[in-house]
Amino acid sequence: MTGKPRPDGATTVLDPTAETAPAWRPLRPRPASLDGLTIGLLDISKPRGDVFLDRIEARLQEQGLRVRRYTKPTFTKPAPVDLRQEIAMHCDVVIEALAD
Repeated sequence: MTGKPRPDGATTVLDPTAETAPAWRPLRPRPASLDGLTIGLLDISKPRGDVFLDRIEARLQEQGLRVRRYTKPTFTKPAPVDLRQEIAMHCDVVIEALAD
């Protein structure tokens, strides 16, 4: 996406997430094992993401792991704050279904 040309001739590129500067966050260390952890599965609401997560859920449950499912209202926007907070409160790790 591009913005309006500036008087100096440059063009401002706009981030569709409305961030003026990218947020930098360090990655959390990966757990050594999933045993005893709760795994969140986040469907971003793109077609067939649920099919992918159904299979992942089945495989995780075969291994005796705890799984919780979540769905974003739409793939066109970031997940609502309350959904992100719920996931953070109840899950140790998250798998997000992407598409395309």
